Order: sequence, then C-alpha cells, then structure tokens
Amino acid sequence: MLVWALAACSQQQPAAGPAARADSIIVTIPRGATFNQAVDSLVASGVIDNRDWFSLYARARGLGSSLKSGLYPFHRNESWSEVVTALKRGRGVEVRFTVREGLMASEVAEIALYRLHIPKEAFMAAVRDTAFERELGIRHNPKGVEGYLYPTTYIVPQGIRARELVHLMTQEFISRWQPEWDARVSELAMTRHQIVTLASIVEAEVRYRPDRPYVSAVYTNRLKRGMALQADPTIIYAYGRRLHRIWERQLQIRSPYNTYLYPGLPPGPINQPSDSSLIAALYPAPIGYLYFVAQPDGKHIFSASYADHLAAIKRVRQRHAVPAPQTQGPRR
Repeated sequence: MLVWALAACSQQQPAAGPAARADSIIVTIPRGATFNQAVDSLVASGVIDNRDWFSLYARARGLGSSLKSGLYPFHRNESWSEVVTALKRGRGVEVRFTVREGLMASEVAEIALYRLHIPKEAFMAAVRDTAFERELGIRHNPKGVEGYLYPTTYIVPQGIRARELVHLMTQEFISRWQPEWDARVSELAMTRHQIVTLASIVEAEVRYRPDRPYVSAVYTNRLKRGMALQADPTIIYAYGRRLHRIWERQLQIRSPYNTYLYPGLPPGPINQPSDSSLIAALYPAPIGYLYFVAQPDGKHIFSASYADHLAAIKRVRQRHAVPAPQTQGPRR
C-alpha cells in the first residue's frame, strides 16, 4: 500500500515548462557511490525535490542494492519511476570524449561528430546559445562560448545531445576556475573574458610550456603600450582553418580577430586554453620583452627592441637553415 501511494505521488510532480523540458541535467553517480550519495546528487542537481519520500520509494523499488554508476541525463520533470529505472538498469553506453587544449570550437565539433554522432551544425548552434553566455557572465559574442569548452576527457552517455554536451563542458570550465583567480583579474584591471582570450592566444602560440609566462608578458606589455598584438594565431582563427604558414597578404584579412589591423585583444578566445595558459595570462613574467621568435624545438628567443628581434630572426634562420621561422611573434 505504501509503495502504491509513493508511486502515485511520484507521478504527480509539477509539470515543467517548455524551457525545462528542452534542457536536461547531467547527474554523475561515481563508481562505488552509496545509495544516500546518489540521492544527494539527484537532490543537488534539482532532479528530485523531496529527498525523504524519494528515498522511501527508491528503496521499496530495490534501488538500494542495484544502483549503477555512470553519467545520467535527466529532465527536471522526470517521474521517480523513470529515475529509479534508469539508475537500476544504467542508461545507455558511456563514451570517452577527449578535447585537447588549443582546439577551436569548430574542431571540437568534428570530434563530437566522429565520437558522439552529434551533427556539427547542432553543436555549433549550441556553442552560440546565449543562455550559456549568461551562465558564464560574458557579453554576447557571435562566436558564443568559444574558449569555455573546457579541454579534458569526459565520460558521457551515448546519445547525448549537442546542448547537453556544451552545457557539461562550460560547467566544467566554471568548476575548474579557481576563486583566487578572480582577485588576480581585478588586480590586472581586466575581465575574465579578456584573460581567457589572452590565454587562448598564448595556447596557440607556445608549444614549450615554460615559455608561456614570457609570451604572455610580451602581449601584456604590448597591450599596455597600445601596440598591436600582431599574433599570428588570430589570423588563423580569422580564416577559420589551420594555415601551414602565414604570408604577408593574409595579414590584411578584414576581421575583428586580425590583431595586425585592430589594436587590443580580439573580441573573444580563439581556442580552448589549458590551465597552464590561463595561469600564464594571469601571471605574466616580470620582464620587459616586446618580441619573440620561435625556434624549431618550440623554445623562443625574446627581445626588448625591434632591432634585437630582427637579429634573433636572422640567427634562427642561419642556425637552423630555415628560410623563415614558422612562428616569429609580433613582426614590428
């Protein structure tokens, strides 16, 4: 009789509005989680609003001894019966989805298509969803949440939808952002969006990680002096595809992301930066360099004057027998 009453109660949860039905919540039940821990996760995520009554119902349905770990997409208006059934059976096959640092959103879309069969158009539409921009507290940008699709390995249910995946990735960015970084952003008189944008340029520019704070310092110094950043990776982003080499004529592309033509930082990030690049943007090295040139091994030569920069480029050409360095940083 009690089970019947609880079941009836479970079917009478308030119906959600259209927005809630369109959204889903990813709930993680870790391997080895107890029944109470699983219920706590459901309550914290907003899937269940009455912990005690749901616990009674779920135990009566045998969930206590048959709980399956995994990532579960739930809707806020899902019935208790559906929630318990999903947790007992395990909903769908889990898929490993890895996003490397430095990928553009369009490249992440390619991986989502290959690994998760999510149409690229659907993924990019989700990236441009203004609801995610509001969650991140950033101004509207035609490129959406580029830069905030946190690069890591995700274990997601097969059949996950584009919007669910993008939401999962932006929430991961929010959870990884350290509280003390906000104070540092204020010290620099910048916004978090500007820091993420600068970090994405550093990410694209630097293979040799120890050089990242120095490259960050070069761009920070140029910003302070009102000099154009002249960052080649922003040209690549403006073209929307990887370029093996950038020629002088390509520096004239009319795009707000062209940091040769337009002063200051571009409108937004150009890829998904790593934590090390974010830290480099937050804590640039205390040096006065304004130029750098990359060597074939990924390490850089830094210069404070344009004359020294030209000499460094010449040394790289002579030492490594290359016609021109592939990455030479600001050109003037």
